[in-house]
Amino acid sequence: MKGIVLAGGTGSRLFPLTKITNKHLLPIFDKPMIYYPIQTLVDAGITDIMIVTGGRNSGDFLRLLANGKDFGLKHIAYTYQEGEGGIADALNLCEHFADGQDVCVVLGDNIIEKNIRGAADAFRSQKKGARILLKKVPDAERFGVAEFAGDRIVGIEEKPERPKSNYAVTGIYMYDATVFDKIRTCKPSRRNELEITDVNNAYVREGTMTWSLLDGWWTDAGTFDSLLRAANLVAQTRQLTEGAMELAGAVPV
Repeated sequence: MKGIVLAGGTGSRLFPLTKITNKHLLPIFDKPMIYYPIQTLVDAGITDIMIVTGGRNSGDFLRLLANGKDFGLKHIAYTYQEGEGGIADALNLCEHFADGQDVCVVLGDNIIEKNIRGAADAFRSQKKGARILLKKVPDAERFGVAEFAGDRIVGIEEKPERPKSNYAVTGIYMYDATVFDKIRTCKPSRRNELEITDVNNAYVREGTMTWSLLDGWWTDAGTFDSLLRAANLVAQTRQLTEGAMELAGAVPV
């Protein structure tokens, strides 16, 4: 399985912080935002990774990440998204990179506490289809929301006024190679973007959509409030981890 981090867009909700840099290069506590989704993929055993970026600061990703040695990688691939065509449009740029293999897609501003290795291994055992990661939230109307019949997803609704469940679709998606065929059937939304919810619902209609619950906390970092929340959550988690190591007699590096 190959990994894809989507790190394009203009970051307009974080202006003026994004006036001179890409949102995904802003700091989350002690690391650039882009480090977290890359580490999510590496922790899931995925080491063949492509970064999709755009805008005027795309070259900064290469200067920061190079070939990924900070993550134990030998190579990182890059591609460029012109404009803002949506998540599915950005993913569509990676068809040549995927080369017929399964992909795990992580939005570049998604920060998680733990890892997705279990979900990735479950998807590896699937013969076809997709797997998305869900999280129970108190404000589901802010997200794409899964609708269930028993334990089966029967639909995904984007930012519904009356959510049919409390399970939000996080920004982590796993797809087989047919995802690119499904993207080609999508029509632009009212925002003139190709929506990832439409891609997910194509798998739902096909009967091949599965899901896993995301363990630990999860947040995006696309607004001032969520950027601060992400930094605080990372800092608190780091402090708790280091405190536990000290109690166990270990010395953190």
